[in-house]
Amino acid sequence: MRRGTYDRSADAAYFNISPRINAGEAVRQDVHEIDGRGEVILDFDEDGKLLGVEIRGAKSLLRPSTLKQAKRVG
Repeated sequence: MRRGTYDRSADAAYFNISPRINAGEAVRQDVHEIDGRGEVILDFDEDGKLLGVEIRGAKSLLRPSTLKQAKRVG
């Protein structure tokens, strides 16, 4: 996994697609509810390029091995 973080208290994971995301760079978010278990949120820049992916309800939507590899935050 590259550039992934996991906040256990929020049960949220974030994976950067872009090497660096500056404040205010993500101008559009597409939110996808997954069967009442959580959400996948795609962050896009002003050119429509994907910057990163947030996963709320990460324990329900990701494999334990993926969460284990993520850097802990929060």
